[in-house]
Amino acid sequence: MTATSVHVGPIVGGKPVESAGTERQDAISPATGEVLGSFALGAPADVETAVAAAGDAFEAWAATSVFERVRFLERAIEVISERREDLARLLASEQGKPYRVEALGEVDETIEYFQSAIECAKRLDGILPPLADTAKRVLISRVPRGVVAAIGPWNFPLGTMAGQVAPALASGNTVVTLPAPTTTLTCYEFARCLIDAGLPEGVFNLVTGQGAVVGDALSGHPDVQVVAFTGSVPTGLRVARRAAGKAQLIELGGNGPTVLLDDADLALALPGSVSSTYYCAGQNCIAAGRFLVHEAIYDEFAEAFTAAVRRDVKLGDPFAEDTTMGPVNNAVLAGKIDQHVRSAVADGAKVLLGGERATGFPTDLYWQPTVLADVTESMAVAVEETFGPVAPLQRISSETEALQIMQASPYGLSAAVYTRDLARGLRFAEKAPAGTVNVNTSTSSAEAHLPYGGRAGKLSGLGRTQGRYPMEDVYTELKTVIAHVG
Repeated sequence: MTATSVHVGPIVGGKPVESAGTERQDAISPATGEVLGSFALGAPADVETAVAAAGDAFEAWAATSVFERVRFLERAIEVISERREDLARLLASEQGKPYRVEALGEVDETIEYFQSAIECAKRLDGILPPLADTAKRVLISRVPRGVVAAIGPWNFPLGTMAGQVAPALASGNTVVTLPAPTTTLTCYEFARCLIDAGLPEGVFNLVTGQGAVVGDALSGHPDVQVVAFTGSVPTGLRVARRAAGKAQLIELGGNGPTVLLDDADLALALPGSVSSTYYCAGQNCIAAGRFLVHEAIYDEFAEAFTAAVRRDVKLGDPFAEDTTMGPVNNAVLAGKIDQHVRSAVADGAKVLLGGERATGFPTDLYWQPTVLADVTESMAVAVEETFGPVAPLQRISSETEALQIMQASPYGLSAAVYTRDLARGLRFAEKAPAGTVNVNTSTSSAEAHLPYGGRAGKLSGLGRTQGRYPMEDVYTELKTVIAHVG
């Protein structure tokens, strides 16, 4: 596999097919500006073909024993492992994340999701509850729902696609997936891994194109039973409305606050705080979106954090050995970061580090690692999801104030709190309105088998990804059989 001259389109029924769309879009590296290839701008007719193929394959795939399905997924792991470095190189070229410290790890995470799905699928079980009528028996089992539409993001295209697809396939569903336009080539190569692993025709399908056209047709298709979506809040809300009546697994944005109480251990907090802020250039739903720092330690933390970022975060070419952070993925996002930082500074925020795009690189998508002090609730950088390499530092006077700020936020995906008092930290975590709250570890601390998703009443999503939870709650449904046995 090479990272150049890759021209792709749909994969339907186990093989590449021509798109019904007549136009193509170039895939351009955010790191170099190089045209890596192109992909078909698909049409609703592509969705019709792919969903029909998945529907035709569903009955036989659902009837296959879980152990047979597991063997296909094990073979997929083998193929992905064999192509690990090639996949990571393409990911680094197309997404922009550093090859050595991030892209290789995302391929490894992809494999973890398959391994987790394999383990969980073997443990899906039912129950035999008692009945008042002793002449009858009732069997309650979990059965796959049908065709799953999996719509993925560009920030973690491989990991997220695996997190959607692996449990769906393992539990007996068939899949049609749509990758984000700016990482279509990477996802296409991942799809080839599954096809080359020998999955039966139609069990896994891929369409390409723009979400407003192909994603809309896919999420609203009457023969799709489940919609899994990861992406921005505005797009996710449109997808959820379009998929009304279907089972949904929706993972949206976050602005995960890291709270440092007055007794926080700064030596413990600093490494995770830096990593959580600048990993994937801040393009991470569970990144440390802002810091709520008690006034007693604010100045000390601001100075130490800025020094750590200056020392440990190296912006550069994704393939350079010493690079720890690459460019942001696209011009729209870069413009949003520009706006958030400039408006914050205009309203009184102080730039401790960075504050603008870097110069001297092949593209203008390299944004400096940035630290802003004196941030307030009136600033967009504090209350919205910037999704870039920016650390807004905000003073608080108490943990009560921190909780009030979190309650007022529309987001509720992840949060972190640092305190030397574990009991205090656990009490805070119980009150914090987020799906995941980490005590004395960063907002981005997560593992493949743990539930992940947004808090009820917030805009961060619906349902739980990872581990057994999507299989039990979304990709399968309960079926009740009552039998008269005499």
